[in-house]
Amino acid sequence: MKTHTSSVRFWTLAVATVTSLSVAAACTSTGTSTGTSSVSPSGTELWSQHCSRCHNIRSPSEFSDSEWDAVMLHMRIRADLTGGEARSILAFLKASN
Repeated sequence: MKTHTSSVRFWTLAVATVTSLSVAAACTSTGTSTGTSSVSPSGTELWSQHCSRCHNIRSPSEFSDSEWDAVMLHMRIRADLTGGEARSILAFLKASN
């Protein structure tokens, strides 16, 4: 049961982080005169947006760094991610692992 509790805590923290980062980015955006934002989404935000479309998001600690490399190689194509998006997500997953 400890694993379930840890997982719930992790996901609560992840959702809170993504929400607060999104709000902070919206509040501090230094967009151009047309109102577009120049702030790139973080790996955490991209992971939350893209991976949760099709998956129950896994804890980053569920796979090793080398396993995440293989997963991202496959999922970059399946999810139609840019190279930059894939690198940002992978950096987040490895940092959280």
